[in-house]
Amino acid sequence: MADFTMPALGADMETGKVVQWNVKAGDRVKPGDVVAVVETHKGAIDVECFLEGEIGDLAPLNEALEVGAVLARVRTAGEAGARAEPATAAAVPPAPAPAAPAAALSTPPAAPTPPPPSRAAGARVRVTPAARRRADELRLDADALAGTGPDGAVTLVDVERAAAQPQASRPARGGFDPAQMRLAIAAAMGRSKREIPHYYLGDTIDFANASAWLEAYNATRDPVDRLLPALLLLKASALALAQVPQLNGFFENGAFRPGAGVHVGWAIALRGGGLIAPAIRDADRQPLPALMTALRDLVQRARAGGLRSSELTDPTVTVTSLGDRGAESVYGVIYPPQVAIVGFGRVVERPAVVDGRVVARAQVSVTLAADHRASDGHLGGQLLSAIQRALQSPDNL
Repeated sequence: MADFTMPALGADMETGKVVQWNVKAGDRVKPGDVVAVVETHKGAIDVECFLEGEIGDLAPLNEALEVGAVLARVRTAGEAGARAEPATAAAVPPAPAPAAPAAALSTPPAAPTPPPPSRAAGARVRVTPAARRRADELRLDADALAGTGPDGAVTLVDVERAAAQPQASRPARGGFDPAQMRLAIAAAMGRSKREIPHYYLGDTIDFANASAWLEAYNATRDPVDRLLPALLLLKASALALAQVPQLNGFFENGAFRPGAGVHVGWAIALRGGGLIAPAIRDADRQPLPALMTALRDLVQRARAGGLRSSELTDPTVTVTSLGDRGAESVYGVIYPPQVAIVGFGRVVERPAVVDGRVVARAQVSVTLAADHRASDGHLGGQLLSAIQRALQSPDNL
């Protein structure tokens, strides 16, 4: 019998609540299955199972549980004939009788507008991108709306119809409290500055080649297929981190542990306030169009409350770009237990000497904050140089 525990969805998480079970006692589960929705100060997160077997002893809904508390027990194949042991009273009460209570645990919290009857329990709701953006603007929970589109998809019309309802009956987007998120961020960053000996490096990168390449690339494509300048910065950083792996990983138990891949935590500002940095996995290996799709999807789900637990536990480094916010440079604070954060400002035209002449060139500021326990300025300088080289050859990104 193995314990399935409350995951640590970031260094700033202390407790979470199970607000929905997508399985019932006795169901078979396997690694990657989304078995529950956990509400934290960052919103409602889909929690994936990492065990295979028969799940039981499900924790009750809407009770604050500390990170590491038992959420359920999984009986593995070798224990198929064994009877599940009850969870400890301090962490999880014994599971109720499997008749009506099991159904209750697998039922989502009541919403004013129920999902269509044909939707399978626990299935992800289909929401069109326009509908999700509008719902996000109106502070509505798009996943709680009844969809009238193909296969029950939630459309823009459904969102506008919900917005026309009286305020009290609207399905509000839950699980996000800006004040609580701000307190959690403050605690994590305070811990970072107390415990991590930061060192900082900065450089100015010529972005003219990348800018010209991007303009030519986008000129022949529909708006939905175009790339953003920030994407080139993301990919260049990922390639550089693959070359300087000492800055891609974690400092734990007094030693550096390298990441299993370059899983870039992309910093996303939430519209209601606060910040989240979920992972784009293997960012160094993805071609630019696929990476752009992944980035758009991640930003959309982060702002709508549709992230998975693995996306918050996998980042091996953080990259932040404040160019669209008007900042020329940003000096980040490392998110523990990571050992580095790369920051980019906005692309601006500045005077530069090219072939003995002063000309206007597109440039971007890049900074690195790194953990001196895991690396030093020599390695940090190598990383910034690798980012610079990658951006001079945009065809190879």
